[in-house]
Amino acid sequence: MNEELIVALKKVLADTFVMYYKAHSYHWNVEGSNFPQYHSFLNDLYEEIFGAVDTIAEHIRQIDGYTPTSLTELKSYSMISEDEDVVSAMSMMNRLLDANNLVLASLMMAYQAAEQATEIGLSNFLQDRVAAHQKHGWMLKSITK
Repeated sequence: MNEELIVALKKVLADTFVMYYKAHSYHWNVEGSNFPQYHSFLNDLYEEIFGAVDTIAEHIRQIDGYTPTSLTELKSYSMISEDEDVVSAMSMMNRLLDANNLVLASLMMAYQAAEQATEIGLSNFLQDRVAAHQKHGWMLKSITK
């Protein structure tokens, strides 16, 4: 069992899940003159991110790790801050951009650990997740300019 890789994947899982929830919450609460566009964009964003959650968890299990069993434990692995209040649409996009950058950082750490462990399939999966989050970052940066 590669404990460094397991912990790195738990961080990826946690950051991914917290970003998913943040995007979903923003989808529910966004307001403003661009509501239809933001609502649709956030829907696509949270669905794409959530689509990776189960696969990340399964990769943890494939290398003999266990996923967090509580939301408290899951959150302890994430660096993404939670929101306490509803914020403006532009603040939502800026916060998602910050969250996305943290997801990318955790993905890169996990990718490096997977490469060192010669977990080729996992490395390929993590590369795909990096590409997906690079695209999310591009879109979020474009919105916030």
